Amino acid sequence: MSAATETALGLTERTGVGARLAKFVVYTGLFAVFAGPLLTLLVGSFNHVSDPTQLSVVPRTPTLDNFRIAFDHGVLRYLLNSFFVVGFGLLLQVAVSVLAGYALARKVFPLMTLVMVAILATMMLPEEILALPLTLVLADLPLVHVNLMGTLAGMIVPLGAWAFSILVMTEFMKDVPRELEEAARIDGAGELRIFAQIILPLCKPALGVIGVFGFTMIWDQYLLPLLVAQNSSAYTLPLALRTLRIDPAVTPGVVLAASLLALLPSVLVFLFFQRSFARGLTSGALKG
Repeated sequence: MSAATETALGLTERTGVGARLAKFVVYTGLFAVFAGPLLTLLVGSFNHVSDPTQLSVVPRTPTLDNFRIAFDHGVLRYLLNSFFVVGFGLLLQVAVSVLAGYALARKVFPLMTLVMVAILATMMLPEEILALPLTLVLADLPLVHVNLMGTLAGMIVPLGAWAFSILVMTEFMKDVPRELEEAARIDGAGELRIFAQIILPLCKPALGVIGVFGFTMIWDQYLLPLLVAQNSSAYTLPLALRTLRIDPAVTPGVVLAASLLALLPSVLVFLFFQRSFARGLTSGALKG
């Protein structure tokens, strides 16, 4: 006979043998659905896989040959390109986000509402719509008239302003008490000192959020490198995966090894910054 307990939400939970068996089946199915592809990727990276139908979650012939062949096809260079783009792109994006967020949250200026609407509008436009205008702008950068096509800088500059990061910093900075800013002004602090020593340190949780999301967004970029890169020397790793996949001389095991290298940085960044990430999300929820 199954017993019933009441959960914190007031729902009834069965604790009998049948209920536990049903839970086990459901949890096993969910684990297989979500963890199965990752296990297949991990195991296949170290197996000799010549046919996609031979993929398995059980190691058979462990080897590092897949990674060696991937490096022979230039994956290491593509990986370094990706780190270069994500490093400078994220620095630029965070700098623009905190400065724009400070202006939108703490200042009042003409057409402020129009600026916010324009920022929101960029989140509603598909990347494909922006592809042609972006290509024209990068081919002849306004004011300086520099052609960034075919360079890594051409992939970094468009990533400098991301509406999501700007909005996160804006909303977080709005909740910083203005009394702190006023007290600092009374003590003789200037605008730069207030921003750097008062506002910015209180926004560390938000910086963790935009850092994790920004890294993932830049690392996973595919369309932008596809538009900018004019030869393989400027490829990033996501773009290089396509060339490996369509190469008849490359086995699925090599593609899986390169895919594992593409996956690891995002996972490591999340694990490294998970406390700041969780604290930022929690702070936003409590403020909301």
